[in-house]
Amino acid sequence: MSISATVRTLGLSTLIASTAALPAIAQSREDVIIAVGEQGPNSLDTQTPTSNDYTRLVALHVYDRLVKHGVKTLDDGTRVYNKDEVLPELATNWEISEDGTELTFHLRENATFHDGSPVEAKDVKWSFDRAVEAGGFPLIQMGAGSMTEPDQFEAVDEHTFRIRVPDGNKLALPDLTTPIPIVINSDLALEHATEDDPWATEWLANNTAGGGAYDVVRWTPGNEIVFQRNDDWKNGDLPAMQMVVYRQIASAGTRRALLESKDADVSVGLPPKDFAELAESDAVKVVGVPKQSAIVNLEMNVNMPPFDNPKVREAMAYAIPYDAIMSDAFYGRAAPMYGADPDADYPVAWPAKSPYQTDLKKAKALLTEAGYPDGFESTIYLDLSRATTYEPMALLIQQNLAKIGVDVTVEKVPGSNWFSKMLEKSMPMAVTSFHAWLDWPEYHFYWTYFGANNSVFNVASQEDDELDAMIQKARFEADASAYDDNIRGITDRVMTTLPKIPVVQDYMDVAMQNDIEGYVYWFHTFLDFRTISRAE
Repeated sequence: MSISATVRTLGLSTLIASTAALPAIAQSREDVIIAVGEQGPNSLDTQTPTSNDYTRLVALHVYDRLVKHGVKTLDDGTRVYNKDEVLPELATNWEISEDGTELTFHLRENATFHDGSPVEAKDVKWSFDRAVEAGGFPLIQMGAGSMTEPDQFEAVDEHTFRIRVPDGNKLALPDLTTPIPIVINSDLALEHATEDDPWATEWLANNTAGGGAYDVVRWTPGNEIVFQRNDDWKNGDLPAMQMVVYRQIASAGTRRALLESKDADVSVGLPPKDFAELAESDAVKVVGVPKQSAIVNLEMNVNMPPFDNPKVREAMAYAIPYDAIMSDAFYGRAAPMYGADPDADYPVAWPAKSPYQTDLKKAKALLTEAGYPDGFESTIYLDLSRATTYEPMALLIQQNLAKIGVDVTVEKVPGSNWFSKMLEKSMPMAVTSFHAWLDWPEYHFYWTYFGANNSVFNVASQEDDELDAMIQKARFEADASAYDDNIRGITDRVMTTLPKIPVVQDYMDVAMQNDIEGYVYWFHTFLDFRTISRAE
C-alpha cells in the first residue's frame, strides 16, 4: 500500500505503522515530522512561470543554492533569518569585485547530486541560464539582482562560477539566497529535454534533479508530498528528521483537530482566530512573526473610473474600518498599518504606517468633491484561498462603504485563478497582499508600484514615470543620506497617490507540538524542515 493510500484510509495517526514496511524511508515516529497546511505545490519546478508559491517549499529542500542567510535569535527567543549575514551553501567562499560588477564563487569539491554525480560549475551555469530564460516571475526575481542574460554567467572551471553584474547591483548577492537560483543536475535534466522543450520543463514539473538535504519520494498533487533525507548531503548540517510528510487539508478545523490530537506536528495557514486561541493555551506553542515587508491592502485600479480620480481613492482610505478589520478579521494577529502622525517623517523602511484612519464624514466629503455625492457601484475581488481573513475584511469594507453611498459587490476568485486575474489588470478593487523576499524598501516598490515592470503584483495598473525614476534611483543610490531622502519621498508619493491603501502587516503564524524545536522564520515564509527536530 502506498503512503498516500495509507494516509487516506487509516488517518495520520497510523502513518508510522504503515511505513514499517518501508525501512528506507522511516523506522520510527521519532524520525518523522508531519506538517499540515491548506495549500501545496502545483509543480516540483520553482523556475516554471506557472508554478505556484508552494514550489518554493520543494526548491528549499530538494535543491541547493550557492549561498544562504544566517540565523539570529530575537529577545523573545524566536529564531529568524539574518538578512545581514550571507553564508556558504554550495559555494564555500566567494569574491566580489570592488565595484560590485563581478561575483566569483568557489564550489564545494565533494558536493554531489542525489544520483551521486558531482556538482560542477556547468550545472550552476545551466541552472542560472534556465532561470533567466524562463521569463515571467523567475526572470523578474533574477532581474531584481540585475541578472537577466545568460551571457552574464560563466563556468570558469569545474568548481568556479562567475556572475557579471554590469550595474553593480547591491541586491545581486542576497538575490542568490532566494528559491529561484537553485542548482539543477543539468546532465540528468538534459536527458529529458526535447527540441520543443530544451529546458526539460515538462519533466522537471513532475520529477526532481537536485542535490539538497531532502528529495521527494512521493508527490500526490493536491494531497501530500513526502520528503526523504539525503544522508550524503555535504552543504550544511544534516537534518535531524529522516522523513517529512506535508499534507494538504482544506478544512482549517480538521488541521487544528489533527494538531490538538497530536496526529500532526506542525500546522500552517490556520485562521488568525485559531492561532489566537491556541496561543493562549499550553497544549501547543505558536510562533508568530510579522511578515517581512508585508502589507495587506485595498488596491484600486487607477485606470478605471471612478478610481482614476485621486479624490475617490482618498475617500476610500478614510472609509475603511481599520480597527474592526484588526479585531474581527485578523484577531490581533497582525500589525496595524494606519493612523500614523501626518506631520511626522516616514521611516526609511517598509512597511510604513499610512496617515489615514476611519473618518466617514471626511470620506463622504471627498466623494462629493470628486463628483460622486450619491456614491457609485463597484466590486471588491479577493483570493478565495485566503478567504479566512480576506473575506471578512472585504465584507467589513463593504458595510462601511454602504454608509457613504458606495454599493459594493464582493467577488471571490479561486486561488488557482488568482494570479491570472491579477495579470488581467481588470479588477476595480481588490484585497491584495505582498511580502518581499529581500528586505529593502525599493525592492518592495520595484515589485508592486514600478509601472515599467508591469508586475503581476501591480494590480492597480500603476504607471507613474516620476515614481519609477525615484525607485530606480533608490535601487542604485550609493549616498546614504540621499538614499534615505529618496525612500521617504517614495513612501510619501505612494501614500498620497494611493493606488493601494495599507491596512495591516499580517503575521506568519506557525503552531506546533511543544516538543518540536528549531523552527526558523524565513523571508519566503515556508517551513524549513532542515532545522526542525524533536526534543528528546
